[in-house]
Amino acid sequence: MADPSSYRPKPGQIPDSPGVYKFRDEHGRVIYVGKAKSLRQRLANYFQDLAGLHPRTRTMVTTAASVEWTVVSTEVEALQLEYSWIKEFDPRFNVKYRDDKSYPYLAVTLGEEFPRVQVMRGAKKKGVRYFGPYAHAWAIRETVDLMLRVFPVRTCSAGVFKRSAQIGRPCLLGYIGKCAAPCVGRVSPEEHRELAEDFCDFMAGRTGAYLRRLERAMQEAAEEMEYERAARLRDDIGALKRAMEKSAVVLADATDADLIAVAEDELEAAVQIFHVRGGRVRGQRGWVTDKVEAVTTAGLVEHALQQLYGEERGDAVPKEVLVPALPEPVEPVQQWLSERRGSQVSLRIPQRGDKKDLMATVGRNAQQALALHKTKRASDLTTRSRALEEIAEALGLDAVPLRIECFDISHLQGDDVVASMVVFEDGLARKSEYRRFQIKGFEGQDDVRSMHEVIGRRFRRYLQEKQRSGEWTEEPAAPEEGNGEAGAADRAEAASGEPDPMAGRPTDEEGRPKRFAYPPQLVVVDGGAPQVAAARRALDELGIDDVAVCGLAKRLEEVWLPEEDDPVVLPRSSEGLYLLQRVRDEAHRFAIRYQRTKRGKRLKSSPLDAVAGLGESRRQALLKHFGSLKKLRAATVEELCEVPGVGRKTAESVLASLAGATPAGPAVNTATGEIIEDDGAAPATLSSERGRD
Repeated sequence: MADPSSYRPKPGQIPDSPGVYKFRDEHGRVIYVGKAKSLRQRLANYFQDLAGLHPRTRTMVTTAASVEWTVVSTEVEALQLEYSWIKEFDPRFNVKYRDDKSYPYLAVTLGEEFPRVQVMRGAKKKGVRYFGPYAHAWAIRETVDLMLRVFPVRTCSAGVFKRSAQIGRPCLLGYIGKCAAPCVGRVSPEEHRELAEDFCDFMAGRTGAYLRRLERAMQEAAEEMEYERAARLRDDIGALKRAMEKSAVVLADATDADLIAVAEDELEAAVQIFHVRGGRVRGQRGWVTDKVEAVTTAGLVEHALQQLYGEERGDAVPKEVLVPALPEPVEPVQQWLSERRGSQVSLRIPQRGDKKDLMATVGRNAQQALALHKTKRASDLTTRSRALEEIAEALGLDAVPLRIECFDISHLQGDDVVASMVVFEDGLARKSEYRRFQIKGFEGQDDVRSMHEVIGRRFRRYLQEKQRSGEWTEEPAAPEEGNGEAGAADRAEAASGEPDPMAGRPTDEEGRPKRFAYPPQLVVVDGGAPQVAAARRALDELGIDDVAVCGLAKRLEEVWLPEEDDPVVLPRSSEGLYLLQRVRDEAHRFAIRYQRTKRGKRLKSSPLDAVAGLGESRRQALLKHFGSLKKLRAATVEELCEVPGVGRKTAESVLASLAGATPAGPAVNTATGEIIEDDGAAPATLSSERGRD
C-alpha cells in the first residue's frame, strides 16, 4: 500500500486550468482517469487526510504510485480526451458499463460497393450504418422481410454473392423479387446504392415523404390504367405501413430523442436507453455497472453519454437527449454532443407531458433490469453458499449463518415509529417469517433505544416460547402453504447435505412453528456502531450469547461489530457483502411499507377531517409543516398562517376544531392485552404482527 504523500506533486506544479489526469500504479498501469475544470483544485482533493476520503477513493490513491496530467484548452476537449483514455487504458477504478446482453442491430454496409442489409452484433465498424438496437433478432428479420419488397437491397453473404456472379444466376431472393440482383447486373452499382440509401432514410424515420410519393405514383398509375403497377404500389405501401406499425407512436410531432434512465444502489447501477425516432421507439438497450468509485447519478449519466455517443456517427446523436439528472457542469457535455451531431442538441430533464411519462417507463425498465440482475445472482446455490462462507469468515463465526434476521427502524420525524424483522434462510428470503412491530412511548428520533427495544422483545418472546414448549420436536415443520421460496430452499439444503434450519423448531399443538421460537445464527441491524451496541446489550441482558450481531452502515457499506472501533470493510465484489446489502434493503423496504400504511391510517382518521373547507392538500401541508398533531395543537394562529394556503380564518377554524377534539383513550389488543395506540406518556410497548408481503 503506497503513501499518497510519496508521489504528491509539489505546490505550484499543478496548473489551474482544464485538463485530464491519470493515476498509475507501481507497474505503470493506468488505474484511474479523470477530468477537471481546474486540475489544481481537483487533484488537491485526492491528497487530503485519508480518513476523509471515500473508501473506494482511498483504495485508489493508496494503490497508485504516481499521477500525471495533460492540460487542454476547454472542458469539451477534456471530456473528449477523458473518453479516449478510458477506452484506451480501461482503468480499473473508473465506472465500467457492461451490456446486460448482446443487442442485435440492423446494419447496412454502405462502405461496400454493393451495400448489404444484415443483422449485426458486437463492436461497431466503420462504413456501416446501424439502426437499433432491437430486443430480438427475429424482430429485425420480420421488418427487413417486409421492407425488401419495396427496397430490394442485397442481403446475401459475400460467398453467395460471388458464387451467383460466377454462375450468372441470382439466388432465390432475386427470383421472387426481394433482391435487385446486382450480382448478375440487373441493376447498376449506382442504382443499388440509391436503393440502400432510400432504405436507410426510411429506417431513420423519414417515412412520410416516401409514403406520399408512393401514393402519388399509385394514383398516377391508376389514372393511366396501369392497374398491375398500381396494385404493386398499393401492396408496397401496405408492407411499409405494417413495418411502421411494429413500433407504436409514443411521442407526437415525429420527435427524435434518446431517453436515459438510471436505477442504482450503493454498489451497482443499471442504465436503460430508449431510442425514439420519428416519435416511435426504434430500439432499446441497457447496461449494468459496478460502482467502483464514488459517483452520483449525474456522474453515471455523463459516463452513459460517453459510452453511448463516443464512437457513434454524428447522425446517431438525436436532437434531444432526456436524462434523469444533468451532468455538472452541463454546458461542456451539451457542446460535445452538439459537435458530434453537427447541430444543436438539447440535453434536459423532462418536466411534464408525454416525455415525462415515457421517462417514467424507461425508469421502471431500469429498476426491473437491476432487480433481474440481482435476482440472477441470488438464485444461484453456489453463489449463496460462497456468500454465507464469506460472511462467516469476515465476522469470525464458527459456522455459516444459515438463518439471518435483519431489523430496521422507520419513522417520520419521530412519529409512527415502527420496526421490521426480515428472515433469510440459506441466503433466500423467507417471507412467511417476516414480522413487523409498533413502538410507542419514545419521544423524538431515537433509533438506538428503538433498536434495543425491538431486539429485546423479539428474543424475550423466543425465550418464553422455548420455555413453554418444554422440549424440541424431532421432525422438521413442513414449509407453509404457498411459500415456494422456502420450499425451494429446503430442497436445495437437502440436496447439498447442509443441515435443515427448520429442523428442531418448537411447534404448537397442530405442528405449526411458533412465531419467535427459532433463533438466528446472525442478527443484522440497519445502522452503525450505536445500533450494534444497542442490539448486543439487549441480547446480553437476556443472557443470550450464541447469536452473532453485526450492523451494515448504509452510506459506506461498512460492517460494524460489537465493541470494535473500526468496521470490517468487505471487498466491493464480495458476494457476502452483496447478501448483507440485500438483507438490509429488504428490511428497510418492509419497514417503510408498514410505516407508510400506519401514517396513511392516521391521516385518514385525523381530527382535521372535521374542519370545514380544509382539503386534503392543506391537511397534509399542515402535518408536514408541524410534524404531528400534538405540535399542531400547540401552535398559534400566526404560526398556522405561515403554512402556504392557510389564511387566518382557516387557522382559527383548525385550532377551534383541535381544541374541541378529545384524544381517544388507548386501544388495547384483546388477544395480548398490549397497548397498541397511546398518545400519552405510557411506557414503551411493542406489538408484533406477522409480515405479509
